[in-house]
Amino acid sequence: MTELKTLALFALTALAEIIGCYLPYLWLKEGKSAWLLVPSILSLMAFVWLLTLHPAAAGRVYAAYGGVYVSMAILWLWAVDGIRPTSWDMIGAGVALLGMAIIMFAPKAT
Repeated sequence: MTELKTLALFALTALAEIIGCYLPYLWLKEGKSAWLLVPSILSLMAFVWLLTLHPAAAGRVYAAYGGVYVSMAILWLWAVDGIRPTSWDMIGAGVALLGMAIIMFAPKAT
């Protein structure tokens, strides 16, 4: 799988997880409809399925995915919550992405 496809798949996976967790948050913390749990469940099911599409070993995928999740959560903070990330947020996201790149794209013994 090419690096760009891997990143895109991780980003889509992170978005599915964030949506799946955000909708119950709206229900529990902001008094929105419990019907939000239906798309939440579907989104979390998509998240699990998307994780299985990576050809790498599951442990490596889970470890590397965390870096992309951190970065997507910072983007969510800005786009959805309307809070501009600090420079420290951006540095942290960059470090997390660097860790993901090292885990996923470094040469591996076969």
